[in-house]
Amino acid sequence: MTASNTNNTYTLRKGRVEDLPQVLDLIKELALYEKAPHEVENTVEQMRIDGFGENPIFYFFVAEAANGSIVGISLYYFRYSTWKGRRLYLEDLIVTESHRGAGLGKLLFEATIEEAKATHCNGMVWQVLDWNEPAIQFYQRYGTTFDNSWINCSLKV
Repeated sequence: MTASNTNNTYTLRKGRVEDLPQVLDLIKELALYEKAPHEVENTVEQMRIDGFGENPIFYFFVAEAANGSIVGISLYYFRYSTWKGRRLYLEDLIVTESHRGAGLGKLLFEATIEEAKATHCNGMVWQVLDWNEPAIQFYQRYGTTFDNSWINCSLKV
């Protein structure tokens, strides 16, 4: 898949192990945007093991600019819901600030939806921060259902 604007042409493809340094840079950029850069503990090496080791637990698409730089990602994994069955969980959809507005978020999101269909998932789930109005408005265009009744839980082990 490709997208373009007046300044650049982009290619969408599945992520590769050599993309991981740029992927981690995008993750750090997102953490800064979400006012939590200190929360990023992941490393390229850990991502290599987790995404490309014997039992991969995540996958991703990249949006690549004509110069070869990765300017967007959609990182996802599969989960199982006791009520719904196989689901695709969209962990992060990131487009670097300087390339927003070129349709890359749409391209990445729709590729992820297609991946959910191709892998026989019956739905896709994700989270969005309640103050991230641009993201909320983006997801509303797809008829997304927002559920405010669940509380996120996290436990460091």
